[in-house]
Amino acid sequence: MRVLLVEDDASLREGMGELISEFAEVHAVSTGEEAVAAFQAERFVLVITDLRISGGELGGPTVVEAARQRQQPVAVVSAATPEEVTQAVLPHVADAILLKPFQIEDIVALVERFIALRQDCERLATTQEARPVEGDTMAAEAHAPRISRITLRESWLLMAPGGDFNWTFPISPEGEGVRVVEGTLEVDGVSYAAPGYFFLGAGQVPRVRSPAGCLAVVVGLKGQG
Repeated sequence: MRVLLVEDDASLREGMGELISEFAEVHAVSTGEEAVAAFQAERFVLVITDLRISGGELGGPTVVEAARQRQQPVAVVSAATPEEVTQAVLPHVADAILLKPFQIEDIVALVERFIALRQDCERLATTQEARPVEGDTMAAEAHAPRISRITLRESWLLMAPGGDFNWTFPISPEGEGVRVVEGTLEVDGVSYAAPGYFFLGAGQVPRVRSPAGCLAVVVGLKGQG
């Protein structure tokens, strides 16, 4: 698992990178331009970006927007208040805010939270419990998905060929990890083929399609408390 760290302060970038590297591989960059280029090359379990980034034309809000467009979780680091951060990144929403100065346990808890989400998706994808299969009773219309919920946080999603709907069944107000187990799922025009993984943040209602059908697992992000 890889974390993208976007921080223009070299000493802070190095210090944060060392902490994060205890739990995941770190790809550290110093500008928004480098961050956007990294998005195009690979996917990350978490993106951590400073709100104000010097040394380039693209700042933290642009990084948040790029992460949202690619369904990747993003946390903003800032000395501003949470309200100021929220206003700065609108119309998008950060999945977490890390206020400066922060403690070691704060950044550790942040990274562990999103790694745990990915791991929970992988675990559920390998189980057979409540797994829906083709031939099960499904909704009358092909575009409607079949959802088999195991717990309040974990569900199976089965889409028949031609499935097409707006993502309107959040199981966590803070976001959800989705792993495609079989087939291909298109989210706002971006395709995720098994075993693809992506993250839907709070408030996202993307258009979801599966021309050939698919099976996926959905796990809600655990609250910070």
